[in-house]
Amino acid sequence: MAIINFVRDYERVARFRLGTFEGMMGPGIVIALPIIHQIQKIDTRVTVLDIPRQTNITKDNAPIEIDFLVYLRVNLADAQKAVLEVEDYTSAVVGLATTTLRAVIGDIDLDDVLSQRDRINELIRSRLDGETERWGIKVTNVEIREIDPPRDIQEAMNRQMSAERVRRAVVLEADGTREAAVTIANGEREATILRAEGDRQAEILAAEGDQQAAVLRANGYADALTAIHAVASGVDANTMTLQYVEALKELGAGDSTKFVLPLELTKMFGNLGSITGQDD
Repeated sequence: MAIINFVRDYERVARFRLGTFEGMMGPGIVIALPIIHQIQKIDTRVTVLDIPRQTNITKDNAPIEIDFLVYLRVNLADAQKAVLEVEDYTSAVVGLATTTLRAVIGDIDLDDVLSQRDRINELIRSRLDGETERWGIKVTNVEIREIDPPRDIQEAMNRQMSAERVRRAVVLEADGTREAAVTIANGEREATILRAEGDRQAEILAAEGDQQAAVLRANGYADALTAIHAVASGVDANTMTLQYVEALKELGAGDSTKFVLPLELTKMFGNLGSITGQDD
């Protein structure tokens, strides 16, 4: 009686006829005759392998424990290799991943192992993929899940991180102090410039005020002289002579016995005689 096998879309079946490989079949219905046919199913979906935690030695001889995940799948075009080339490809990939991890970590210093996970993931993936290709296996991704350095190294790292945080705090505080000092200095400089500018403007305004006041005073003096000259121009010689007479009267009323008379006084007397003659 024939055996009917229903093969899903993500599966393939390797069928053997009396021990001879006939090919990969599916998806759909695959018929196998008892005794005549033997079949082996292959899952072509991505499979996740958990690689057990193991101790690895870094390039600088630091022991470190690492566990990681390997994501792989069977290539549809080479699915028969996963059946014909390897007995159990899952176990084979686990063993290969373990040795590959040790080889990769052995070429990297501890600090780089702790800080370059992505680089290590890609190194392991590329090396695994190159080896598993002959089995029809494609390694799609590798992810380091956890890295545990020894306790003494962890304590040293914690002290280093603490010192780094203190250093950053000191640097930030120094930068803040410097920026504050620069801001204060700039403010004082601008204030000094503003004060100097204000004093200069005040001096300019005061000078302009003094200049305008002097001009106004000069104009006032000029106007006064002009007015005096206008009045003086209207005074005739007779009026001046009478003024001289009044002045002599005041001098005669004093206690002095000697008087110094200017030369112009003779002209005054002449004018006085003419005035008297006119009065007669």
